[in-house]
Amino acid sequence: MSSHHIVRDDQEPALIIANGASCDPELLGQLLEWSPLVIVLDSAMERVMKLDIKVDVLLGDFDRDFDAEYYKKSQFPIEIVHTPDQSKTDLEKAFDYLYERKIPAVNVVWATGKRTDHTITNLTNIVRYREKLKIVILDDHSKVFLLSKRFEKWYTANTPISLIPIGHVTGIHSENLFYPLQNDTLTIGYRTGSSNHVVKDGIVIIEHDAGDLLMMECSD
Repeated sequence: MSSHHIVRDDQEPALIIANGASCDPELLGQLLEWSPLVIVLDSAMERVMKLDIKVDVLLGDFDRDFDAEYYKKSQFPIEIVHTPDQSKTDLEKAFDYLYERKIPAVNVVWATGKRTDHTITNLTNIVRYREKLKIVILDDHSKVFLLSKRFEKWYTANTPISLIPIGHVTGIHSENLFYPLQNDTLTIGYRTGSSNHVVKDGIVIIEHDAGDLLMMECSD
């Protein structure tokens, strides 16, 4: 797989490669092509290097055998960021790193699949960074991101859309969804907006008054 760096502009989203299930090489290649900065979590580094991907930042607690000089030579120039804090996941530490560098947006791959506990944690932790970073988590079947209080986007008819609350979300209104929401409430574990879809080609509008609401654009 070819390296990234066709663009060099911090207005483009960075890319984080975690250590869950691999995504399709075509999806990964598309993201690499437009990513000005590629961060790899330490647990995934060997998998990434086998794909011949150029890495800008290697980040983690390095709690296994770790040879910094090997990576400095094989991935020169590379920044190695040691983050030993055990109160946060390596993915959260990568989000913190981007925020400190004032990079406003990031795509994340390999963050789902494999271990369910990791998947749930990675998806729900998005809400902690609402005011800091625009985060999109992608895999071969889903694109997941946190909605602002008012969301508008053009979709084709029948696009599958799920609205998943993190906790309790109130005052939800929608336009152009097959199952309309009119001042509705969603609560994780009780009622979610899973498996909805777009009625017709055009703008979908989703608004909510309070709470954290994830958008999941999904395909089978």
